[in-house]
Amino acid sequence: MDMTLEVIPLPVSDIDRSKAFYVDKVGFRCDVDREVMPGSRIVQLTPPGSGCSIVLAEGVPIPTGTPAPGTYHGLQLVVSDIKAARDELTARGLEVSEPVSFGPDDGGTFMHFKDPDGNGWAIQEYRKRATVPLRDAL
Repeated sequence: MDMTLEVIPLPVSDIDRSKAFYVDKVGFRCDVDREVMPGSRIVQLTPPGSGCSIVLAEGVPIPTGTPAPGTYHGLQLVVSDIKAARDELTARGLEVSEPVSFGPDDGGTFMHFKDPDGNGWAIQEYRKRATVPLRDAL
């Protein structure tokens, strides 16, 4: 049985500001922007080439334990060429750190940025991926 991670909720304080940031500066595609019921809106954004999206919401009940805007850290984008990615992102006006390598040329190079609320993202250069089925990896 395949399992796919498709949507990750991201807490933000201003949905319009965040949508503009992720679309204009990070290059995400806006898949959905609609009012799902009176006073409740969702915006679903997907990175180029990704099967997983983030969703921004306002006016919907917040489950207990949901992080506050600006406290969510650890989301990670993966690219095959971190220098090209940095050039593209900085050309869009994104403030992103310089790439830092933590090991050999096999996935140990990272750079970081924060969204307008302070939610933290990493971008990892990863050129080769293992093809071990989930059942074999456990």
